[in-house]
Amino acid sequence: MQGTVDGFSYGLVTPLVAYLMACLGGALGLRCTTRALLVAQPSRPAWLALGAAAIGSGIWTMHFVAMMGFTVRQAPIHYDKPTTFASLGLAVVMVGVGIFIVGYKGARGTALFTGGTITGLGIASMHYLGMAGMRLNGKLEYNTLTVGASVVIAMVAATAALWAAGQVRGFLWSVGASLVMGLAVSGMHYTGMAALTVHLHGTSAPTSGASPAELLWPMLVGPLAFLLIAAVVVMFDPLMVMGNPDWTPVQQKPGVPAHPDVHHPAQRPLRPVHQVARRGSRTPQNR
Repeated sequence: MQGTVDGFSYGLVTPLVAYLMACLGGALGLRCTTRALLVAQPSRPAWLALGAAAIGSGIWTMHFVAMMGFTVRQAPIHYDKPTTFASLGLAVVMVGVGIFIVGYKGARGTALFTGGTITGLGIASMHYLGMAGMRLNGKLEYNTLTVGASVVIAMVAATAALWAAGQVRGFLWSVGASLVMGLAVSGMHYTGMAALTVHLHGTSAPTSGASPAELLWPMLVGPLAFLLIAAVVVMFDPLMVMGNPDWTPVQQKPGVPAHPDVHHPAQRPLRPVHQVARRGSRTPQNR
């Protein structure tokens, strides 16, 4: 018996909130990636790790907020907690691999393609592992072509978002990249859900047990708290918030700061010779 699936039990509320969660995680994570391209080597891994955790938490939160609106009318839904949290860990790790590639190799060419592909596969893997943690009196089946389309959407949009983050063009540019990342996650999620059919093991009357929202909210508290903390970190770093259109990613060398301190005599940029002479150095003919 095929179950009656409803992915929008709360109307447009869950899709909109889910998209905002994906955009929030994307904005924080991609901004951290942008910041990592502007700092010296010792600080770069910390920014990239924070970015990976923010994006991973954002896409995981997006998925399960959207799942609050998913019901099968003939069968109650429960979630296996170990599998559910394993999907969060998988998202953070795979997104982290993609972000570290872009953070160290640059957002172009082979590095961008590889990082975007791994990040997109991380988004898709999180989704389908999270779905594997769903428990109900039935079997989940997927249309192979639609699943493939959902994975392609994730990889293409994630690559575009990482490219935009690597342009280092200020805050508004990163906001646009986060909107693309949110689109990647949401588009992948609902395309993947469109591939799903539920075959029930037997007939059962609708039950009045706990709703998906009641089951999922306790699990979302931790990732939501982390996103708020990450947002505070971003807000208290002026370079992260204001941006600078003149910034360019630096070519790091051992012992050389990403951005020299112009107030330190040893790190002041040298002026052209003709400017030095013009500012008061006397030639033998003037003495």
